Amino acid sequence: MELGIALPTSGEKASPGAIVRIAQEAERLGYAAVWTFERLLRPVDKVVMPGIAEPQQTPEVYRNVFEPLETLSHVAALTSRVKLGTSVIDALLHPPVVLGRRFATLDQLSGGRVVAGLGQGWMRQEFETVGVPASRKGAGFEEVIAALRAVWGPDPVAFDGRFYRIAPSEINPKPVQRHVPVLVGATTPKGIERAARVADGLNPMVFGQEQLLGTVAMFRDSAREAGRDPDTLTVVARANVPVTPKPIDDERPFLGGSPEQIAEDLAALEGKGIDQVLFANGAFVDLDTEVDLLAQLATAAH
Repeated sequence: MELGIALPTSGEKASPGAIVRIAQEAERLGYAAVWTFERLLRPVDKVVMPGIAEPQQTPEVYRNVFEPLETLSHVAALTSRVKLGTSVIDALLHPPVVLGRRFATLDQLSGGRVVAGLGQGWMRQEFETVGVPASRKGAGFEEVIAALRAVWGPDPVAFDGRFYRIAPSEINPKPVQRHVPVLVGATTPKGIERAARVADGLNPMVFGQEQLLGTVAMFRDSAREAGRDPDTLTVVARANVPVTPKPIDDERPFLGGSPEQIAEDLAALEGKGIDQVLFANGAFVDLDTEVDLLAQLATAAH
């Protein structure tokens, strides 16, 4: 099972220097991938957030979020091996041709290291800002994935869907990879089933061991029911957890705590159909400590 790390692209820790340092250390330590995410804006007013009934103020960390693909392009120039992933870009907020060309350009600049993690988006204000109806979620999201694959395919590119149309055209550059992997960020049954039908993998959030294993089983069962080989699909689990220098004794989240505690949790996931665990460290630690924890986790996990 591989390890991935979320780059410090949001909140007070976000800076060009911090992003580059974590990316280069992750590559040096043998991490499989570094990851970014997308947030267009942070509304001043409270918003309805997934799974929470009452409107909430969005997290402070959303006040400052670096653009994901531009960030990965910078990282691509300063690394050579580590995969470059998005977890996730909200695909419906972008015209497929524009998003497809941006991913393809990054794949060219990085020598074929892109992993396209996509989500539908959830914040009403973001949909309003880009002029896309939130009702496009579902069928529209599937169409975006189909249009992206058309853009990445041979010229002339042509696409004629319900929501998007591409006139027969030459669209370049093409990705280095013959097939850019598309992972879908989803945790609901409908989203998991959709990922199993149309994507190359799943990028679920981790809320606990039982939930994660149930999600993975549902995904692979759904792929089998759709006539696909589940062993050809990838699961990258995103763990938004504190990674801390000292053990957490009370109410420790699954995959959180000290590197040694996390290594025990990772051992319990071996052979369970999870290909990579992506850690987004929620602990308030300085950059030097973050780098040290990366090294400790890499050692403890192997």
